[in-house]
Amino acid sequence: MKKEKHKHRKHSTQSLSGMLDITRSGLGFVITSDGEGDIIVRPQDFNQGFHGDTVEVAVTREGFNGKKREGRVLRVIKRRQSEYIGTLKFTKGLLLFIPSGEKPMPYFELGTVPMREIDEDTKVVVRMTDWPPKNRRPKGELMEVLNADAVNDIAMKEILLEKGFTLEFSDEAMEVAHRLNDVISEKEIKRRKDCRDLLTFTIDPADAKDFDDAISFKVLPNGGYEIGVHIADVSHFVEEETILDEEAYDRATSVYLPDRVNPMLPERISNELCSLRPHEDKCTFSVIFKMTEKGEVKDHWIGRTVIHSNHRFSYEDVQQIIELKTGLHDKEILILNDISQKLRKKRFKNGAINFSSQEVRFKLDEKGHPIGIIIKESKEAHQLIEELMLLANRYVAERVGKVMVKDKPIPFPYRIHDTPSEEKLVPFMAFATKFGYKFDLNKPETIADSFNKMLADAKGTPQQHVLEQLGIRTMAKAIYTTENIGHYGLGFEHYCHFTSPIRRYPDIMVHRILQEILDGKTPVDKKMEQKCKHSSERERAAMEAERAANKYKQVEFMMDKLGEEFDAVITGVSSFGFWAETVEHKCEGLISMTDLQNHDDFRLVETDYQLVGMRSGRKFRIGDQVSIKVVSGNLSKRQLDYEWLPQRVAGFVADSLNPKQEPKSEKPEKKSALGKTAAGKAGSKFIPAEKTAKKKKP
Repeated sequence: MKKEKHKHRKHSTQSLSGMLDITRSGLGFVITSDGEGDIIVRPQDFNQGFHGDTVEVAVTREGFNGKKREGRVLRVIKRRQSEYIGTLKFTKGLLLFIPSGEKPMPYFELGTVPMREIDEDTKVVVRMTDWPPKNRRPKGELMEVLNADAVNDIAMKEILLEKGFTLEFSDEAMEVAHRLNDVISEKEIKRRKDCRDLLTFTIDPADAKDFDDAISFKVLPNGGYEIGVHIADVSHFVEEETILDEEAYDRATSVYLPDRVNPMLPERISNELCSLRPHEDKCTFSVIFKMTEKGEVKDHWIGRTVIHSNHRFSYEDVQQIIELKTGLHDKEILILNDISQKLRKKRFKNGAINFSSQEVRFKLDEKGHPIGIIIKESKEAHQLIEELMLLANRYVAERVGKVMVKDKPIPFPYRIHDTPSEEKLVPFMAFATKFGYKFDLNKPETIADSFNKMLADAKGTPQQHVLEQLGIRTMAKAIYTTENIGHYGLGFEHYCHFTSPIRRYPDIMVHRILQEILDGKTPVDKKMEQKCKHSSERERAAMEAERAANKYKQVEFMMDKLGEEFDAVITGVSSFGFWAETVEHKCEGLISMTDLQNHDDFRLVETDYQLVGMRSGRKFRIGDQVSIKVVSGNLSKRQLDYEWLPQRVAGFVADSLNPKQEPKSEKPEKKSALGKTAAGKAGSKFIPAEKTAKKKKP
């Protein structure tokens, strides 16, 4: 008995915070950051906590001899989501709401609603409003009745809600947005630098509605150029501590799904008041550079402006002008492109890492069903905007970084990117060495040089995309923080996000702090680090939502092709099979170990990212080219299942990614970008690639 007491010693004073993870079985685990492992919480001790909520937990039993600690939730610090999708049920005169999903949740009470007004089992969206301490069930408010036939719409809304994004703005926020005045007064214009006489234009995706940046161009008498980067002045309309500001902060970012945008701000602001539409006067926050033809910055000015855009270009429009060297404002665009390319070259020379990028987008019918996939590469038109935005972000961060209070930098939302960890870099380096690429790990600069040399040498080879995507996965995640350690991937000592305030809350914070500094003040926000952490968390949630929605569309698209055969590239390996992405569609599915065991006894070799057949010696490695058949798709799990076809002759030569010391195969006719993680399977997948739902500016 004494031994048992020692193994589970009572402990009721320690409390920690963390995320509550509830399994399908109903058991909960609070994931903490104290380095001592998760804390088991049983259902009776959830204390109104739901899956994904941030909670305060008291440790009731310490863990010994390999056993986990146990605890109980003291309170919910923050709900992961406030709105839920589910169905209605009538019982004993009450209208109940049954949340959808695999995680256990209590029913909600919606009050007494006559049955004639709504049918039982109707799909609805409900917002949690209250949970009185002595009530068994939370109380909710009916927000929206969903069309049961609109399966795609429901799926996209579920993804957003699962990640904690609300679907609608409050009535109060919408009312405030609609009351905002779209006329810029003469008094306001006098407060700003008037740039309306400058040649100014926007360059955005063809289907964009919110234009948050514009470029102005002017030839100077000395032969140099004045290039202005003008950003929508969202902070002029969205004031601190207002309902608009609160709801923008809660979201912290817009979310781009294949068929919709869940905006950070009401459309009245994002698509009308702040969108830099052509032939309209607009309030902006600008960085105006005086530059030489070599891209050297001789002087710059930062401040609030008013502009008048002359034209709205799409990326395709500008790319055509660059390639044909003729078109509207061709002289100015060609000069801007030449300068941007010089800035780009200099950036890589100074330590930035040159990872290429692809954008995968779906062509949808009128019902949102995917009928095609479009692959877009980053071209010079995109790079023109990218380099100028990077330049503006860097100069703003450098300006703020000079402001000190008591010999300390003021709290500011820097965008930082740490150096690669040795834990991730060493196995990648070992993998790259198999292809003949060498790495110098002596210091961060030489690591970056090694990456760039490898990427340059691998360009156009079959292993290009494999090495790029594996390389990306070795990198740390960029985050917002007040501790400025620089941005390793960009090669900048100072960097922030200033150029997209319509869709990112940190940019609004940057604008506010910058204006206070320009007004001669030294702002000190003691909650800035907390705001940075929130913004980083919401950014991660948005990326997860975008990936989940893309995966849903992939499954939806490929379910129309059941039984069809395709060439594919292996994108990840695991103890339970491998993932392959079709070359033609960039859609990823799992070839299970169960299927593979029909051919051989395959075992995972982790160090080489490969499965090896014990009898045949057949290898499945990341980047190998295989043939597959589409077997099944599961929309609820967002999962595709493929079958390996050893007998089918691929449209390219299989195993073309053999290391340099092995005989080389001929190049494939098409090169593949690697796909995303397949959802719905347990276990560890080695280095899958990542894609985003929409090409976004820096």
